[in-house]
Amino acid sequence: MTGTSPAALLDAARRAGLTIATAESCTGGMIAAALTDVPGSSDVFDRGYVSYSNAAKVEMLGVSPETLAAHGAVSEAVAREMAEGALSRSGADLAVSVTGIAGPGGSEFKPEGRVCFARAARDHPTLVETVEFGTIGRGRVRQASVEHAIAMLSQYVQV
Repeated sequence: MTGTSPAALLDAARRAGLTIATAESCTGGMIAAALTDVPGSSDVFDRGYVSYSNAAKVEMLGVSPETLAAHGAVSEAVAREMAEGALSRSGADLAVSVTGIAGPGGSEFKPEGRVCFARAARDHPTLVETVEFGTIGRGRVRQASVEHAIAMLSQYVQV
Protein backbone atom coordinates (compact mmCIF):
# COMPACT_ATOMS: atom_id res chain seq x y z
CA MET A 1 0.00 0.00 0.00
CA THR A 2 1.27 3.40 -0.88
CA GLY A 3 0.86 6.47 1.21
CA THR A 4 -2.13 8.71 1.40
CA SER A 5 -1.74 11.80 3.49
CA PRO A 6 -3.57 12.02 6.80
CA ALA A 7 -5.27 15.18 5.51
CA ALA A 8 -6.59 13.37 2.41
CA LEU A 9 -7.86 10.52 4.59
CA LEU A 10 -9.63 12.92 6.93
CA ASP A 11 -11.20 14.83 4.03
CA ALA A 12 -12.50 11.60 2.47
CA ALA A 13 -13.82 10.32 5.81
CA ARG A 14 -15.50 13.68 6.42
CA ARG A 15 -17.22 13.53 3.00
CA ALA A 16 -18.35 9.97 3.75
CA GLY A 17 -19.61 10.95 7.21
CA LEU A 18 -17.24 8.50 8.94
CA THR A 19 -15.39 8.81 12.22
CA ILE A 20 -12.16 6.99 13.08
CA ALA A 21 -10.60 5.37 16.15
CA THR A 22 -7.15 3.84 16.53
CA ALA A 23 -5.81 0.99 18.68
CA GLU A 24 -2.03 1.10 18.81
CA SER A 25 0.68 -0.95 20.41
CA CYS A 26 4.10 -0.66 18.74
CA THR A 27 3.34 2.78 17.31
CA GLY A 28 2.48 4.17 20.74
CA GLY A 29 -0.05 6.73 19.51
CA MET A 30 1.77 7.83 16.36
CA ILE A 31 -1.24 7.12 14.12
CA ALA A 32 -3.48 9.23 16.34
CA ALA A 33 -0.81 11.95 16.38
CA ALA A 34 -0.55 11.92 12.58
CA LEU A 35 -4.30 12.36 12.28
CA THR A 36 -4.63 15.02 14.95
CA ASP A 37 -1.72 16.99 13.50
CA VAL A 38 -4.21 18.00 10.80
CA PRO A 39 -6.24 21.11 11.73
CA GLY A 40 -9.95 20.35 11.97
CA SER A 41 -9.44 16.62 12.59
CA SER A 42 -11.72 16.63 15.63
CA ASP A 43 -14.85 16.14 13.53
CA VAL A 44 -13.47 12.87 12.12
CA PHE A 45 -11.03 11.48 14.69
CA ASP A 46 -12.97 10.06 17.64
CA ARG A 47 -10.26 8.59 19.88
CA GLY A 48 -7.06 6.61 20.11
CA TYR A 49 -6.19 3.76 22.42
CA VAL A 50 -2.53 3.12 23.22
CA SER A 51 -2.45 -0.42 24.56
CA TYR A 52 1.23 -1.21 24.80
CA SER A 53 0.99 -3.94 27.44
CA ASN A 54 -1.04 -7.11 27.23
CA ALA A 55 -3.00 -5.99 30.31
CA ALA A 56 -3.94 -2.76 28.51
CA LYS A 57 -5.08 -4.72 25.45
CA VAL A 58 -7.38 -6.78 27.68
CA GLU A 59 -8.66 -3.92 29.87
CA MET A 60 -9.03 -1.16 27.27
CA LEU A 61 -9.98 -3.10 24.16
CA GLY A 62 -11.42 -6.39 25.38
CA VAL A 63 -8.72 -8.56 23.81
CA SER A 64 -9.17 -12.08 25.10
CA PRO A 65 -6.45 -13.37 27.43
CA GLU A 66 -6.91 -16.72 25.68
CA THR A 67 -6.13 -15.14 22.31
CA LEU A 68 -3.02 -13.52 23.75
CA ALA A 69 -1.91 -16.84 25.29
CA ALA A 70 -2.56 -18.82 22.12
CA HIS A 71 -1.15 -16.40 19.54
CA GLY A 72 0.93 -13.79 21.35
CA ALA A 73 0.50 -10.02 21.17
CA VAL A 74 2.07 -9.83 17.71
CA SER A 75 -0.53 -11.74 15.75
CA GLU A 76 -3.37 -11.16 13.35
CA ALA A 77 -5.78 -12.60 15.93
CA VAL A 78 -4.82 -9.94 18.47
CA ALA A 79 -4.80 -7.18 15.84
CA ARG A 80 -8.36 -8.22 14.90
CA GLU A 81 -9.57 -8.11 18.50
CA MET A 82 -7.85 -4.75 19.05
CA ALA A 83 -9.55 -3.15 16.03
CA GLU A 84 -12.92 -4.68 16.80
CA GLY A 85 -12.58 -3.64 20.45
CA ALA A 86 -11.76 -0.06 19.49
CA LEU A 87 -14.78 -0.01 17.20
CA SER A 88 -17.20 -1.46 19.75
CA ARG A 89 -15.94 0.69 22.66
CA SER A 90 -15.97 3.96 20.75
CA GLY A 91 -18.51 5.90 18.79
CA ALA A 92 -16.39 5.55 15.65
CA ASP A 93 -17.44 4.02 12.35
CA LEU A 94 -13.98 2.78 11.41
CA ALA A 95 -10.99 1.58 13.43
CA VAL A 96 -7.45 0.49 12.71
CA SER A 97 -5.10 -1.43 14.95
CA VAL A 98 -1.39 -2.14 14.90
CA THR A 99 0.73 -4.54 16.95
CA GLY A 100 4.25 -5.58 16.13
CA ILE A 101 7.94 -5.84 16.85
CA ALA A 102 9.58 -2.54 15.99
CA GLY A 103 12.94 -3.66 17.29
CA PRO A 104 15.57 -4.16 18.16
CA GLY A 105 15.01 -7.81 18.82
CA GLY A 106 12.51 -10.41 17.79
CA SER A 107 12.78 -14.15 17.42
CA GLU A 108 12.96 -16.88 14.84
CA PHE A 109 9.15 -17.10 14.95
CA LYS A 110 8.38 -13.39 15.27
CA PRO A 111 11.17 -11.42 13.65
CA GLU A 112 11.98 -7.76 14.07
CA GLY A 113 9.91 -5.66 11.71
CA ARG A 114 6.82 -7.90 11.73
CA VAL A 115 3.69 -5.82 12.23
CA CYS A 116 0.10 -7.03 12.25
CA PHE A 117 -2.72 -4.70 11.25
CA ALA A 118 -6.50 -4.85 11.30
CA ARG A 119 -9.19 -2.53 10.00
CA ALA A 120 -12.70 -2.87 11.41
CA ALA A 121 -15.79 -1.07 10.15
CA ARG A 122 -19.42 -1.24 11.12
CA ASP A 123 -21.31 -3.83 9.04
CA HIS A 124 -18.18 -4.93 7.13
CA PRO A 125 -15.81 -7.85 7.63
CA THR A 126 -12.59 -7.03 9.46
CA LEU A 127 -9.48 -6.93 7.28
CA VAL A 128 -6.30 -8.31 8.84
CA GLU A 129 -2.82 -8.47 7.41
CA THR A 130 0.81 -8.82 8.39
CA VAL A 131 3.65 -6.81 6.91
CA GLU A 132 7.29 -7.79 7.23
CA PHE A 133 9.16 -4.49 7.24
CA GLY A 134 12.43 -6.21 8.14
CA THR A 135 15.33 -4.92 10.19
CA ILE A 136 15.11 -1.32 9.02
CA GLY A 137 15.34 0.13 12.53
CA ARG A 138 12.80 0.91 15.23
CA GLY A 139 11.93 4.40 14.05
CA ARG A 140 11.50 3.35 10.43
CA VAL A 141 9.33 0.35 11.34
CA ARG A 142 7.10 2.58 13.44
CA GLN A 143 6.82 5.25 10.72
CA ALA A 144 6.15 2.64 8.03
CA SER A 145 3.44 1.19 10.28
CA VAL A 146 1.76 4.58 10.60
CA GLU A 147 1.81 5.01 6.81
CA HIS A 148 0.44 1.51 6.26
CA ALA A 149 -2.38 2.03 8.78
CA ILE A 150 -3.37 5.32 7.13
CA ALA A 151 -3.32 3.58 3.74
CA MET A 152 -5.61 0.82 5.09
CA LEU A 153 -8.08 3.42 6.34
CA SER A 154 -7.79 5.37 3.08
CA GLN A 155 -8.51 2.25 1.06
CA TYR A 156 -11.77 1.81 2.96
CA VAL A 157 -12.92 5.39 2.42
CA GLN A 158 -11.55 5.25 -1.16
CA VAL A 159 -9.30 8.28 -1.00
